[in-house]
Amino acid sequence: MPDILDFCKGRKLETFKAGMVLISEGGEDRKLFVLSEGQVEVLRKDTQVSFVDEPGSLFGEMSVLLDMPYSATVKALSTVKAYVIEDPLEFLGSQPDIALSLAALLARRLYYTTSYLVDLQQQAAGRRQDLDIVDEILSKLTQSPDDAKARKRK
Repeated sequence: MPDILDFCKGRKLETFKAGMVLISEGGEDRKLFVLSEGQVEVLRKDTQVSFVDEPGSLFGEMSVLLDMPYSATVKALSTVKAYVIEDPLEFLGSQPDIALSLAALLARRLYYTTSYLVDLQQQAAGRRQDLDIVDEILSKLTQSPDDAKARKRK
């Protein structure tokens, strides 16, 4: 499968200095970023949730795919070069290999998130009653939207 960077050739490559924000949590720019070089941190409510330095990494895809504001801030930790995709839906739909790359990325994130949630659930099991809320939240997070709708109707 070709690298996502192969599909960015001819597109706008921007440079961001250390400390600059590429994406602001809550923003609605609907741009997609593809990391070419450098290091970024992903912050949610001012807490670092990820550190990324792998060329070809995507940022902003959740906002684009779900048509919602950005869920996190992406900030440059070093000088960063990233492709800024102004037409993200067209870009993502232009080649099957791009969609497959994105699907693999999202599947990997879901796998690690689910593993983390299971670990939390196991750690919290039987500890304290106030931690039972963690179990309820984790159950809701792992259900499909259709399950949640069905439960509300009951």
